[in-house]
Amino acid sequence: MMNKNGGGAAVHARALRVTRGTREVLRGLDFEVPRGRITGLLGPSGCGKTTLMRALVGSQAKVTGTLDVLGRPAGDPALRSRIGYVTQAPSVYDDLSVRQNLDYFAAVLDPGRAAAARRRATVEQALHDVDLTGHADALAGRLSGGQRNRVSLAVALLGTPELLVLDEPTVGLDPVLRRDLWDLFHRITADRGATLLVSSHVMDEAERCHDLLLMREGRILAQDTPDALRRRTGADTVEEGFLHLVDAANQAATTGDAR
Repeated sequence: MMNKNGGGAAVHARALRVTRGTREVLRGLDFEVPRGRITGLLGPSGCGKTTLMRALVGSQAKVTGTLDVLGRPAGDPALRSRIGYVTQAPSVYDDLSVRQNLDYFAAVLDPGRAAAARRRATVEQALHDVDLTGHADALAGRLSGGQRNRVSLAVALLGTPELLVLDEPTVGLDPVLRRDLWDLFHRITADRGATLLVSSHVMDEAERCHDLLLMREGRILAQDTPDALRRRTGADTVEEGFLHLVDAANQAATTGDAR
């Protein structure tokens, strides 16, 4: 499982399935996420993106097939300090300041008095990474939506995880904040060699990714780079390429039904 950059895949999935009641949410997915790059997980709402991310971090029930993350089975306890996970809803305490939130989660990740100096350095680095040093003493509940998203991201960055799993981190943000977050994502991969898996249903964000996983109705419709997808479909944008693949899949399904 070596990628073209020479590192093993951060995520390796084969025949991955998730069922919820009688409904199959993920339908036999085969894919890899290369290390040290930003992979965009894109598709319409309800296609299974969040379920896939929950499976990756080990919080999804009824998962079958193969799913290895950083060389270990998804959900392995040894992965807890190596993965950062940001859900769609900001995971912060509104009645604590930004710094107090980070201090609390840093203590959970790295307990004990002997680790106090290390925790302080980690918190300061996370504040710097998400550009919230100037708001460190503000109550989280009084921050804007974009700032709260950045606090959640700072929590995920504590401990410098090797893999960051970000579930629609830019939803509801204005264009300037979206741009700033994507600039941060690229700095994280460039400076730390971290791997990012970022979900979105906004197709223009695909242009900011190194690699793409395009999902539809619980299946992987395509895995490619943005440039390769545009070339393959003859489209000017990733969104046009995605729609081309959707139309082709619909036509194939219709032809199959007709038989």
